[in-house]
Amino acid sequence: MTDSSFFPDIETLHAKGTFLEDLHCRARTAADRVFGKTVFVRGVIEISNFCRENCAYCGMRRDNKQLHRYRARLEELADLIFHHRPACITDINLQAGEDPVAVREIAIPLIRAIRRETPLGVSVCLGTLDTSLYGELKDAGATIYILKFEIAEAPLYRQMQAPGTLSERLESIRHLASKGWNVSSGFIAGLPGQSNDRLVENFRTARELPLSGCSVSPFIPGDETPLGDSPAADIDLTLNCMAALRLMRPDWVIPAVSALNLSEPGSGYRRGLRAGANLVTINMTPEQWRNDYLLYKRDRFIMTEERILSAISDEKLSPSSRSLADWYRSVKIGAAPSSAEQAKPVAA
Repeated sequence: MTDSSFFPDIETLHAKGTFLEDLHCRARTAADRVFGKTVFVRGVIEISNFCRENCAYCGMRRDNKQLHRYRARLEELADLIFHHRPACITDINLQAGEDPVAVREIAIPLIRAIRRETPLGVSVCLGTLDTSLYGELKDAGATIYILKFEIAEAPLYRQMQAPGTLSERLESIRHLASKGWNVSSGFIAGLPGQSNDRLVENFRTARELPLSGCSVSPFIPGDETPLGDSPAADIDLTLNCMAALRLMRPDWVIPAVSALNLSEPGSGYRRGLRAGANLVTINMTPEQWRNDYLLYKRDRFIMTEERILSAISDEKLSPSSRSLADWYRSVKIGAAPSSAEQAKPVAA
């Protein structure tokens, strides 16, 4: 369901005023046309902050010796998911730094338990792994892999010390899709050194990859990173990129990322929904580990159930009654629900 007639230009990505409002309105309408006036609601659990990579924009980089490292306890996470998850959640996302130990010892057995004990869909965001580990995760029952290409221009990718090489990252995305995963990717808007041409290259790369969804994250100068003194991304630039993705691919799942509320406290997340996002995420990471999952700032803005449901309601949307994993399955067999079906609110 690609709108091949739309590809963003520089003027669109830097839209302000009524041009911006019109862009975001068109994007929201495009999302509603495919998905109805609903958004998918998933829970995320950050299972480990160990990471073997050294990305200049991430506080969990391996050279950050100040960070207290943790791996969550499997039994505690299972109890949290089985007995204490919010009723509106239909999917669980397991996220970590690039930590193969946590994949083997926590993610794989936890996914098996989730699939055995619950109807939840399972996605993972665990970085670039060996192909054998991808296979084990899929065999355990995960169906969605989130692997962001981050920066679609090789020199800047190297400069930012992003994982491996850009070509390796893109090849991993293609490999995952070839093995039947629904792959979501994403990029960062407003990075230091990101020219207009480099920004637009992210859209070309996303369009060419075999993706089911894509995100845009605003650059936030992270605590304990080499970029800590750099200026943050313009929130309007980030939201315009989200709206442009929606118009380029109306059928993609596009999340509202929590960093939007760091860029614009109080309203950034709602504006993400207004710009065409159709996936929200409740943070379920146990409190004793949250502050050490240092993507941006130690003083995190945690998207709780209350905040998520309030944002959805304020934008006159409702939680989807269908899991993201089930949506993808239905699309593959040509049985995606109509907008009216998708708009049914989730049962309490």
